[in-house]
Amino acid sequence: MPTSPSRQSHGRHPFFPASPLSVALGLATLTLATPALAAPLPETLEQLAPEASPKVLELAAQALACADPDAERLAVIDFSRSANEKRLWVFDLEAERLLFEELVSHGQGTGEEYARSFSNTPDSHQSSLGLFRTKNSYHGSNGYSLRLEGLEPGINDLAYERAIVMHGADYVSEDFIEANGRLGRSWGCPAVPADVAKPLIDSLEDEQYLFAYYPDQEWLESSNYLACQAAQAIREASDSDERAVAMQSDGGHEGDS
Repeated sequence: MPTSPSRQSHGRHPFFPASPLSVALGLATLTLATPALAAPLPETLEQLAPEASPKVLELAAQALACADPDAERLAVIDFSRSANEKRLWVFDLEAERLLFEELVSHGQGTGEEYARSFSNTPDSHQSSLGLFRTKNSYHGSNGYSLRLEGLEPGINDLAYERAIVMHGADYVSEDFIEANGRLGRSWGCPAVPADVAKPLIDSLEDEQYLFAYYPDQEWLESSNYLACQAAQAIREASDSDERAVAMQSDGGHEGDS
């Protein structure tokens, strides 16, 4: 079966590139599907995970608002951080709680301590970026695992075919870092510490979401999940302008008044 080409990202010092997305994001107000007085979702996430990058949390909230505003749980991975740092956060959105803040691996083909390259290609042993929907848990060759469905064409939509799953691993631990100078690496799976794998996976299974970030300019500018709320805001602003023009032309009346 033909596969999508590998997507590469390089650079030791990740940065947030300026792009039209940053302007568009300012047009969209992201909120949970809860009462009108609820705090915007990015603000809620920032309060729950102050150690995480606010920009990454904002993008995760943007993608989730596009895919499923009523989602109950969200996991966020920031692959721009060193693998030796905690860079996975799991949020209970309904209860507004941070459930987990953990180490998480990237693929052998993605880099050593720092992530470098990402891919949607089978057998690349590279991690994938973007928004994933979680499926069922199961017991496999890596023990208790969670299947992931990649939602972004050409970016991560072969995740299921590639058997990219969340699972526990002994090489994801502070002891491994101390002995080897860096966290262990997977074949592309977001592996988590073995001692928290089961409760973490249980918190995310069955139609919840995982957002994996790295400052890949092409992905940031092309992702449908990072654009749809901004596009909606732009359409609404345009509609508002058209209504204002129409009201001026008919004496300021709207509808049947």
